[in-house]
Amino acid sequence: RAPTGPTPVLFTPDTALGLVRHLIGASSGGNLYRRSSFLLDRQGEAIFPEFVQIDENPHLRGADRSSSFDAEGVATRAAPLIDAGRLARYVLSSYSARKLGLESTGNAGGVRNLLVRPGSADQQQLIREMGRGLVVTEVMGQGVNLVTGDYSRGASGFWIEDGKVAWPVEEITIAGNLRDMFSGIRALGADVERRRNVQTPSILIDRMTVGGD
Repeated sequence: RAPTGPTPVLFTPDTALGLVRHLIGASSGGNLYRRSSFLLDRQGEAIFPEFVQIDENPHLRGADRSSSFDAEGVATRAAPLIDAGRLARYVLSSYSARKLGLESTGNAGGVRNLLVRPGSADQQQLIREMGRGLVVTEVMGQGVNLVTGDYSRGASGFWIEDGKVAWPVEEITIAGNLRDMFSGIRALGADVERRRNVQTPSILIDRMTVGGD
């Protein structure tokens, strides 16, 4: 088991994907016009550290999700979702845009080829930088509230001591709030997972609450 208390947490690319999907969900028009998103009225605000950049490129050659038009026939365009840490725009279809008094972003049917710009450190370097904490390799459960940003999920992975893997852990919980988790990102890895429509490297978060022994 892992020690209980606040600790740095490193999400591997597979588990970091969930964090980015929560961002997409919270910035999607359907949740926004229903007022069920913690990102409501936060367009243009800094929600990540300045080094975080997340771009959508629907015209990427050879990618499965590339398309010149979205599901409503609106022309797609390359544009940042997060620009230097700021929420550059929402993810809107024509319908949700009208409900919000905004313009479509060409995202009917979802995002296309979204990339979290990687950092320069490999996963082992991030583990050494973390020093002591938790590497999350699997999450389970549905404990994410996009209205409040509250996040609590079961997890398993590895406990780190002195920058090295000490032992595997399971049957633990990790908890925080997505606002704090996003703003508390310490570093991004160089290990981008490129098999999916949403591509992300490892994400090191400065502090979350771990419930273990």
